[in-house]
Amino acid sequence: MGLHHHVPTADLHVDVHAGPPARISCMPRGVRCVRSHGEINVFPAGKAEVWFEDDASDRVDLRVPASLVRLAAEEMGLDPDRAAITPRCHVRDAQIEHIAWALAAEHRASSPNGLVYRESLGMALAVHLLAQHRAPAGPPGLSRTQLAHVTEYIETHLAEDVSLVRLARVSGVSASHLRALFKRAVGVPVHAYVIQRRVARARALLLRGDVPASQVALDAGFSHQSHMARCMRRVLGVTPASIARSR
Repeated sequence: MGLHHHVPTADLHVDVHAGPPARISCMPRGVRCVRSHGEINVFPAGKAEVWFEDDASDRVDLRVPASLVRLAAEEMGLDPDRAAITPRCHVRDAQIEHIAWALAAEHRASSPNGLVYRESLGMALAVHLLAQHRAPAGPPGLSRTQLAHVTEYIETHLAEDVSLVRLARVSGVSASHLRALFKRAVGVPVHAYVIQRRVARARALLLRGDVPASQVALDAGFSHQSHMARCMRRVLGVTPASIARSR
């Protein structure tokens, strides 16, 4: 129950609802629905999502390393720098379900079949996602290396004034091209991604509880505490005070 966050990462994440029906609200839009047993969410690399659960729920969470997705794309004859997965929310897919239950059973049994078995299931999942849930191919964009350089620079310099010009130099493309290519690769504009990462860092610092909110705002790159509160309400739908109280 409560507020849940999926923060952007370099890897692909899939979760499968494993419990009874649960009422949820997607934030910040507030769209309400009931998630049923076996329904699947797919979070491609760089995808962020926030939702609130009214009911207790169980999930099988799977992380598919970016390197495995690239290997699957290469074996399928796809360009690994352009092969992307479409985000999915509350869909049904019998093949993904089957793989998820098999991996969950393997985990509960302390992995009796070993790494090769888990890797083979992971490869089967990556191949299926690329075959059935691949995003439409667009023109060449940022390579995974370029995207990694940009996101790593943002993460390292969150407390500073992150410049689009500087990010363009890091990526090796012009600022105007970076705006378009970054949104195509991640799904949100550069400035929105920076705000999401600052909000995520601020949330982590607030949950730690060892510095005041005013210092958290500065450490996360916000100009002041009110700026942090506005962004946090917009991205997460909650206030810094409510996050601090939840620790």
